[in-house]
Amino acid sequence: MVAYYSATGSVYRLAQAVKDGAESAGAEVRLRRAAELAPPEAIESNPDWAKHHGEIELEVPTVSLDDLEWADGYAFGTPTRYGAPAAQLKQFLDTAGSLWQEGKLADKPVTAFVSSAEKHGGQEATILSLNNVFYHWGCLILPLGYTDDIVYAAGGNPYGTSWPAGFPSAMPDETVLACAHYQGRRLVEFARALSVVRVGK
Repeated sequence: MVAYYSATGSVYRLAQAVKDGAESAGAEVRLRRAAELAPPEAIESNPDWAKHHGEIELEVPTVSLDDLEWADGYAFGTPTRYGAPAAQLKQFLDTAGSLWQEGKLADKPVTAFVSSAEKHGGQEATILSLNNVFYHWGCLILPLGYTDDIVYAAGGNPYGTSWPAGFPSAMPDETVLACAHYQGRRLVEFARALSVVRVGK
């Protein structure tokens, strides 16, 4: 499962690339978005936000607990918010307590990707903040590491694919999308291996 929140579209593009990468490795993938929490006046104050919200609202289903239970692996994407994930994604993660208590999130690989306005705008801190949730879930954190040359070409962030979108926000370039594609393929490799372990328990 690839779940994300995106205001102006850059994280959405990364999510699509992660999904495509996972599908290229033979996985069935659900692409899901976190529900919008911002008031309409906040959305309308930013033309790019309003445009993306209008385009995507009916195209991509909102993420649910059923999606979490169904998936053998997770990729989560978010813009940075002061070095932390967006409230929209965090609010969904906070609803997963029942699945966590039943052990249904444990022993699954999870990876993260992120976008910020600036190159040093909290990208790594945001991924680390997300990982705090996944430690509690019992997931296995799957970073990019320096496992492929595309990671270096895309900026060299071993935590996860990252895009400095600028302001106003620009869409990820082809190199960064290729890195996200690789991240999706990498997730599938580990999800397959760990699913065998979970079945054998």
